[in-house]
Amino acid sequence: MRLILALAALCIVVVSAVPPKEKFFFLDVGELCLVGTQCKSGCCKRENQIGARRCAALSSETQLCQYDGIRDVYYECPCESGLKCDVDRTIGGIIVTNDIGVCIDPNDP
Repeated sequence: MRLILALAALCIVVVSAVPPKEKFFFLDVGELCLVGTQCKSGCCKRENQIGARRCAALSSETQLCQYDGIRDVYYECPCESGLKCDVDRTIGGIIVTNDIGVCIDPNDP
């Protein structure tokens, strides 16, 4: 019983040492995340199905992007503000590309 109380006290000390905002939210690029709302950029990127997820910067023009992610978790981050993710939205494109496209400027001719 004393061991459990000691471990509980240790957990409280460790958790209280980190400011609340910085524990789970407002994470910088490269920090581990579970969902995009934890990241400053809004993009929690994963490399594969079982790999770790990390906050990543939004995609810039000509970079790969993903149209939509579940809980803001992506294989490729969405585009920066003002850019559009050009994705093949046909049923064949969705099956083949998993909604991966390229960021373009919608105002360019």
